[in-house]
Amino acid sequence: MLDASTFGVFVAASLVLVVVPGPAVFYIITRSVDQGRPAGLASVLGVGVGGLVHAAFAAAGLSAILASSATAFSVVKWLGMAYLVWLGLQRILFANDEEVVATATPDRLSRIFSQGVVVNVLNPNTALFFFAFLPQFVDPFQGVGWLQILLLGVTFVVIALVSDGLYALLASTVGGWLRRESEGSGFRRGRRYISGGVYLALGAASAISDSGKG
Repeated sequence: MLDASTFGVFVAASLVLVVVPGPAVFYIITRSVDQGRPAGLASVLGVGVGGLVHAAFAAAGLSAILASSATAFSVVKWLGMAYLVWLGLQRILFANDEEVVATATPDRLSRIFSQGVVVNVLNPNTALFFFAFLPQFVDPFQGVGWLQILLLGVTFVVIALVSDGLYALLASTVGGWLRRESEGSGFRRGRRYISGGVYLALGAASAISDSGKG
């Protein structure tokens, strides 16, 4: 299937890449600081499922559409931007204090999970990354190409889950400390604006991202 040495190089390269925070990681950190460990881990799982979707797309060749079509890239990019902006505005304008402070319920966790899936799936740069990165480690003499790409994609997602999980645990610990230290102050209200601002910033970053086509 995959040569052991090639697979080892892929794992090493993936470890280096996943520790660099991107939009999905900032989403996870925001959720973790804002609502604690359960919400952070739910967002990690959601982002991971989104990564599996991109791996499947890459294996099926669908990511090539984004790589070759400026229109397709723009549509996905603007959908992702609109979703992030909507999350930010919802957080700032419509969340009441009880919702901000309350511990996440199972429904709330499922919502956070689904938002993580959408945030990652609607990031066209992730699709392009999978399309550009995974084929570099495919050996046509080692078996079916799409199956190798799928295996590499799943491996990358598993590695990212570990890294993202560590981000979530660290961020939730920091968030818990901030909540304890800031009890009785404006932190509960202020974090609503901070988290909303992060979503808006991610949306803005998505809007100015370049497909690489010039």
